[in-house]
Amino acid sequence: MKISYECGPCFLRQAREAMDLSTDDEQLKMEIMEDIFKYLSTRFKEDTNSNKTGSMMHKLIKEKTGCYDPYFKEKIEGNEIALKYLPDVKRILDKDDSLENYVKIAIIGNILDFGAFTLDDDIESVIKDSLEKDLVIKDIEEFENSLKSNDKVLYLVDNTGEIVFDKLLLSKIREYDLDITIAVKSEPILNDACMAEALDAGLDEFGEIVEIGCGTVGYVDSEISDEFREIFNNHKFIISKGMGNYEGLTEIDLSSKEIYFLLCAKCNTISRDIGVNLHDMLLFKK
Repeated sequence: MKISYECGPCFLRQAREAMDLSTDDEQLKMEIMEDIFKYLSTRFKEDTNSNKTGSMMHKLIKEKTGCYDPYFKEKIEGNEIALKYLPDVKRILDKDDSLENYVKIAIIGNILDFGAFTLDDDIESVIKDSLEKDLVIKDIEEFENSLKSNDKVLYLVDNTGEIVFDKLLLSKIREYDLDITIAVKSEPILNDACMAEALDAGLDEFGEIVEIGCGTVGYVDSEISDEFREIFNNHKFIISKGMGNYEGLTEIDLSSKEIYFLLCAKCNTISRDIGVNLHDMLLFKK
């Protein structure tokens, strides 16, 4: 997906937050912001890839500050929030254990995103409200047909915290007797899940966990490893969590894939691109 004008202030907001989490050196932050302005002044154009631009900005901040996991504490907080709501979520599934409900819960987990929300946003209130909402786009029948007709699936996870809810959907998918491969980031980026967080959450109980070979905002095709490209190419059926993966995957040819996007539309640019309202929850085949 290409950037819109609204991505500009979002990039700068993310840069400020990442710097504040990385260092207390005000002079260094000033120097880094100057570098970011220079970078964006040459790259911020209509045909620019949003994921790659954001990834390069975060890489610059990491290299300049020497802090390679700025959102470490926020990832812990994300897990704590998810675990807090897990009993409520399980009660919902006890009443209705339909595939659609498992999908909805996994998408609600996608709200735990410090790339889209600010550190000061009341994410817990958004989760509470979302528990009462229905999916706006729900290609459930097609999704279940893919679960029944394939023998393996590649599951691209997104955020730490969110993966606590992903476990519930993975347990449901396993009922369809598929081999599950779970893809995580190789290096920290925002509050995205890496191997350590995935193992801590127990995702290895449901399938093999693999790394994509980079630490990018969402999926950036030019940055993934040869090993992961082979895995990606060898999977016809793919489940993609989150906006970042949507932004990156819509940049490449997916005509040979059965790919389903599970996300909450947390920004206006994504909402307009898909044709939905802000905060709508979606399961759709691309």
